[in-house]
Amino acid sequence: MTAMSGPTVPEDGTSGTPPTGHGPEDGTSGTPPTGHGPEDGTSGTPPTGHGPEDGASGTPHPHHGPEELCAPARLLYTDALQRGGVTAAEADRVPCLARLGLLRPDPHDPGRRLPVPAAAALTELLAPLTHDIHARVAASAALVKALAPLAPLAGSSDDPAMTVIQGKPAIQAAVAEAGKAARKRILTLHPGSKRPDVMLEQARQSAIEPLRRGVSMRHLYQHSARYNMNLKQYVDRLPQGDLQIRTLEQTTERMFVFDRSAYISISPERDVALCVTHPALVRYLAHVYDILWAGATPFGEPLRTSSPDAPITAVQHSIARLLAAGHVDDEIARRMGISVRTCRSHIARLMQTLGANSRTHLGALLIGSGIVEAHRRD
Repeated sequence: MTAMSGPTVPEDGTSGTPPTGHGPEDGTSGTPPTGHGPEDGTSGTPPTGHGPEDGASGTPHPHHGPEELCAPARLLYTDALQRGGVTAAEADRVPCLARLGLLRPDPHDPGRRLPVPAAAALTELLAPLTHDIHARVAASAALVKALAPLAPLAGSSDDPAMTVIQGKPAIQAAVAEAGKAARKRILTLHPGSKRPDVMLEQARQSAIEPLRRGVSMRHLYQHSARYNMNLKQYVDRLPQGDLQIRTLEQTTERMFVFDRSAYISISPERDVALCVTHPALVRYLAHVYDILWAGATPFGEPLRTSSPDAPITAVQHSIARLLAAGHVDDEIARRMGISVRTCRSHIARLMQTLGANSRTHLGALLIGSGIVEAHRRD
C-alpha cells in the first residue's frame, strides 16, 4: 500500500451504477436463521420442510428455503394487509411470515397478529449485516490510519492494492478520473443530506458523459436527502436512462465503486481516502453496495416503512432502535442524517406517544411494547 498526497472522497453527488454481477466471496449474508421451530406431530406426517406443520388442517408447511415465502404465506400476508391483521392461529400455519418479520404480535390482543410493511421487515433483517458492514469499514479505516505512514519505509509497489490519498482536491481529481474511465458502472454512497449547489453542479457535469456512454449509475443517499431541493433539481437535470437513485436510513462512510477501483472516505473530515484496486476487494465492496441497495427505497417513491395505523412513524421507529441500542442523541442524528434538534423532537414525540416520563422509562416501554427488541449496541 502506498501513500499518495491529495484529498478525500468529495462531497459531490457524482454517480452511482448498478453492479454487473459481483458477489463477494465472504460468508456474510443478511439471511435469517434457518431454524424454524418445532414440528407439530398432529398430522402424523414427517416434516417435509423448515416450518412447523399445521396442526389444525394436518397439512404440512410447504418446504422452502429460510429466505423464501411460500404461496400460503403470500396469500395470508395480503389478507392481513387488507383486514388489518390476522389471528394467531392463522399466523401459526405459515411460520415463515413471522420468521421474516412480516407479522408481529398485537400489543393489545395476544390472539392477533399485525402486518409489518415489507420495507420495514427488510430493514430489520438487513440490520445485522449493515452493522457488520459498518464495523468492517471502521476497522479498515483504523488499519489504514495506523499503517499508511509506514508504507514509504517498505518501498513502493508497481501495482499497489491500496493507495492512501490525502487532501480533498486530490481525492476529487482521482474520483473524477475514475469516472471518466468507467465503462460499466459507477456506484456512489453519500451519508448525510447536505449537498451544496456548487458540488451538485460539479457532480452533474461529471455524470453527463458517462451516462451518454451507457455507463450504469447508482446513487445511494440517506432518507433525509429527499427533502433537499438542490438534490431534486440535480436529479431532474440529468439524463434518466441508466441513472438510479435510492435512499436508506443509515449509510457507511462516503464510497465510490467503479469498474476496477473503489474509493472510501476514511477520516471524519473526509480529507483522506483509500483507493482500492485489488479485484477481490472491489468485488466485495460492490457486493456490500448491492446489499444496501436492496434495502433502499427508490427516490421517486414515497417512503412506506410504517402502516397507516402505526403508533409511531418510520423515522421514529428507526430512532427508537438506535435509542434501545444505547446511542446518544448526537450519534443518532448523525446516523439518521438529521439535526440533533430534529432528533430530540422525534424522541419527545415518542415519549408522548408511549406515555414515558423519562428516557429510561422510554427504553423499557419500547422493548416491552415490542416496537424494538433488546439488543447489543451496534
